[in-house]
Amino acid sequence: MSDTATPTSTSTRTVVEELLGRIAGGDPEQIAAMYAERVDWRLDWPEAEHGRAATPWIRHRSTRADAAAHFRQIAEHHVPEKVDTQVERILVDGSDAVVLGEIRQTARPTGRAYRARFALHLTVEDGLVTRHHVYEDSLAVATAFTP
Repeated sequence: MSDTATPTSTSTRTVVEELLGRIAGGDPEQIAAMYAERVDWRLDWPEAEHGRAATPWIRHRSTRADAAAHFRQIAEHHVPEKVDTQVERILVDGSDAVVLGEIRQTARPTGRAYRARFALHLTVEDGLVTRHHVYEDSLAVATAFTP
C-alpha cells in the first residue's frame, strides 16, 4: 500500500474492481449482488429520453433488483459478440471512486456500432455499491439506436 492509500480507499478499489469484473462477466444477478438493497442510481440523460422503447435501460434506479434489470436490458439490446469496454483509469478517494473509459457496442435493433466515452461515479459503503452515477456520450448511444 502506498503512503497515500487508506484502508477505505483500498477496500473501495477492491469492490470497484470486482464490480467491473462481474460486469465484464455479464451475469446480471452476480453484478447486482455488488449493490446495496437501496442504491442512488442516476444517468446523465435528458429526463424526457429516459426509458424510451429503443433504450429502456436508460433511467434512474433505486434497488438491487433494478440493477439486475439494467444489465439484463443492456444485454438484450446489444450484440454480445460486439461488446467491449476499455477502462482507462480508476480514481479512488475514500468511499468514492470514478471509473473513466470508453464503451464499444453494437445496437441489436439497428446493427450500428458505437463508441461512447464515460465516467462512472461509484460510492462503496460496507462493501456494497450505494451510488452509481453514469455520465456518458448519450448522443452516440441515441444515434446508434435511432432507426
